[in-house]
Amino acid sequence: MRVSTVILPIHRWSEGGRTTWQRAEELGFHAAYTYDHLSWRSFRDGPWFGAVPTLTAAAAATSRLRLGTLVTSPNFRHPVTLAKELITLDDVSGGRITLGIGAGGSGFDATTLLRGGEEPWSPRERADRFGEFVELLDRLLTHDVVTYEGTHYSAYEARDIPGCVQRPRLPFAVAATGPRGLRLAARYGQAWVTTGDPKTSETGTPADSLAAIGGQIDRLGKACAEAGRDAGDLDKIFLTGFTPDGTGPLSSVDAFVDFAGRHAELGIEEIVLHWPIPDSIFAADLGVFEKIATEGAAQIAR
Repeated sequence: MRVSTVILPIHRWSEGGRTTWQRAEELGFHAAYTYDHLSWRSFRDGPWFGAVPTLTAAAAATSRLRLGTLVTSPNFRHPVTLAKELITLDDVSGGRITLGIGAGGSGFDATTLLRGGEEPWSPRERADRFGEFVELLDRLLTHDVVTYEGTHYSAYEARDIPGCVQRPRLPFAVAATGPRGLRLAARYGQAWVTTGDPKTSETGTPADSLAAIGGQIDRLGKACAEAGRDAGDLDKIFLTGFTPDGTGPLSSVDAFVDFAGRHAELGIEEIVLHWPIPDSIFAADLGVFEKIATEGAAQIAR
């Protein structure tokens, strides 16, 4: 199992931003991701910077660390403009970018661009858009010139030259738990992402959460089989912090090793920890967190 982190874009680059990403590399994390939102939940009224510029700066400030989003969604992005940014980001980083991508939710991102009286997309429309979004983005990142006409997105002779450093394109890590999303992961993903089951997170136990994630992995395997693909071809990524365990796995190295081991038994291959943020839902002891990144990661890698 690999250990990665997610760094929320809440710090000015000159006031902790740069040093945090560089510290993530020094600690030996496999990857460091960031959220791709206009803002997010309890952080809505505080500092929040853009994901792509942040990752570009992080790419210039590091040399080995993989970088990416967890996750980008269609809520405020268009495949044509996003593809151009991703190709540039992959170039600046020397081929170290992973695109975490999901359907998006009904929160702040879904309402910010609405005109007065407009309703946010329904779950079905979000799923419809997500399908087109992933399909068109895949084409844009693998072809020099693309023309596409869909229900929700279109492109006319869109050019993306010279393409990604990573070939045939940078990897997609598709966040999905429902049937349609899992089929997209099976068709287009190089990785699959879960945060657990939201219903279990609200009312269940850690054991319930493990069972739910195991069920998701089983359904992913079936979706891959239907697509004629080996589920082992997809990395399975678990973004922590949203299950009944809360921040408990960050209380000690032993707690983390036990938590990670139980998820490794399910088939999880990469576990992602939120970089501690004081006075937030991601509050944790930074010293313990750094020991987990070194001592804990070494133990679960054996």
